[in-house]
Amino acid sequence: QVCKDVEVEPRLLNITTEQLPKGTETSDGARLDTSMRGFWSPLDRAFTDVRVLHPQAPSNCNKNLYQMYRTHENEKKRKYNARVIQVEKATFTPLVFSTTGGMGEEAVRFYKHLATKISNKTGQNYSDTVAFIRRRLRFDLLKTCLISLRGYRGRQGAKPVDIDSLDLNLRPQAVY
Repeated sequence: QVCKDVEVEPRLLNITTEQLPKGTETSDGARLDTSMRGFWSPLDRAFTDVRVLHPQAPSNCNKNLYQMYRTHENEKKRKYNARVIQVEKATFTPLVFSTTGGMGEEAVRFYKHLATKISNKTGQNYSDTVAFIRRRLRFDLLKTCLISLRGYRGRQGAKPVDIDSLDLNLRPQAVY
């Protein structure tokens, strides 16, 4: 809607002769979560990668919320930032969210900019746009948490069950 050439899980270009820092993802066929053109500035390509953290996890017990977000953002940047800048000639934004609905600094900056772009394009109030994005994001996070806990309950491409073949007798029958 507000960006061009939006791709989900785009493959990164293969590394040829570039010297990248230690810890950078160098495998062929590496992917990030999304890419788009014209997000931060016209014609520039931007990549994002999403991470969802659980604040009550044992690995996060000795950190405050700010440190948790910062640690995960830095980890993503260490892994992909140099490659995206040097090889792809683009920008990289790690989007870190918590299962409780919060988001890291980079994600806040990203969503504020997204809300500005959407509100300018559609003519809606900025506050309404931000509220819609946050609400949508929270429901998507909730859905993701439920799927990770319970598993996906449906089959891809499954045909719906004919209602006539279901046994909906929920009351137990009396035994004489």
